[in-house]
Amino acid sequence: MSAVRLGLRANMPQFALLVLVNAFVGAMIGLERAILPAIAEQEFHLAATAAVLSFIVVFGLTKAFTNYLAGTLADRIGRKLVLIVGWVMAAPVPFLLMWAPTWRWVLVANALLGISQGLTWSTTVIMKIDLVGADRRGLAMGLNEFSGYVAVAGSALATGYLAAEYGLRPEPFYPGVAFVVMGLGLSIFAVRETKQHVVAEAAQSAALSAEALPSRREVFWRTTIADRNLSSVTQAGFVNNLNDGMVWGLFPLYFAAAGISLRQIGTLVALYPATWGIAQLFTGAWSDRVGRKWLIAAGMWVQALGIATTILSGSPFGFATGAVLLGVGTAMVYPTLLAAIGDVAHPTWRASAIGVYRLWRDLGYAIGALLAGSAADLFGLAVAMWIVTALTLFSGVIVAIRMAETLPKLRRPLSAELSAPG
Repeated sequence: MSAVRLGLRANMPQFALLVLVNAFVGAMIGLERAILPAIAEQEFHLAATAAVLSFIVVFGLTKAFTNYLAGTLADRIGRKLVLIVGWVMAAPVPFLLMWAPTWRWVLVANALLGISQGLTWSTTVIMKIDLVGADRRGLAMGLNEFSGYVAVAGSALATGYLAAEYGLRPEPFYPGVAFVVMGLGLSIFAVRETKQHVVAEAAQSAALSAEALPSRREVFWRTTIADRNLSSVTQAGFVNNLNDGMVWGLFPLYFAAAGISLRQIGTLVALYPATWGIAQLFTGAWSDRVGRKWLIAAGMWVQALGIATTILSGSPFGFATGAVLLGVGTAMVYPTLLAAIGDVAHPTWRASAIGVYRLWRDLGYAIGALLAGSAADLFGLAVAMWIVTALTLFSGVIVAIRMAETLPKLRRPLSAELSAPG
């Protein structure tokens, strides 16, 4: 145990490897971001928006519940094994998307993709937090989400161009085979287990002193409702992915209705996660200096502004401006939420708390797709997008009112702050 050291610099080779693995994880989502709504309409002739967005509902539900399982399994059987299983679940996905004869097979592919993402992305997050210790969590999460969402953008851009050049299937999904091979190979042969770093950090931490560890039920209750900070973070994550589910499903349809070409849609769809990913290089580290609370609240408000800008615009420039604003707002929020969980949860139950947070967060995908699809069918695309804008704005208000600062060097003394329910 004496050889185990915490910190970003001390664990840089393994940390950088996990950043690369997470890039392949993100690239798997990017396969769908630009073209799957078009496939639903053009190849499978789905007319209702809610039906088109059903793939996001399936993805969100399976990813959400797998996130919860991943956190618990990571604490029990180790991080590396969970990561490998996640990549095995991803192996059939590109082939199903290439050759699915009916929309039902596309939904099966998205169920597998959701399971895979829940296991792989959750585990890379947990492992990076294990490695860096308490001081650089924001930077670590910024680097993690940077790699994942820049890869989402690059993959979405590539599939849009491949679809414009060769058609919607099968060529745009060929890169997915390479993503699986690389991600699985690195996870098996190069990634190392990080549970020993948890033991080292727990030995250094006075946060729990001699208290008994909370049960799974208690961790779930704290993270969902009882703890003001953890539950504020959880609802913000839920609404963040609710609006991302709407963006994933409705933005390509909204752009197409405005006469934008498939190649341009691929570029616009990629611009949002590209901005999100690159900006996280700065926002994650920024939260280590200025704190978590107001970066989260302000980020939700900037997201709402980005969606509103998209709705009010009718031109590619306006759509691009909205995408950039949405990406900046999400970058302010995404790594900061994970860092805040790491601030509050003790190392010995942190992975489980992250699993609960990611359960609720990724249920946002499913609820967002259901809400946006149903509202779009009833009232039109613009009204559906305005509803999500209002929810995003209100989420930031909840954080501003209910959440306290969690960054250790800025918050009140630990005795007054320790997971106070309320």
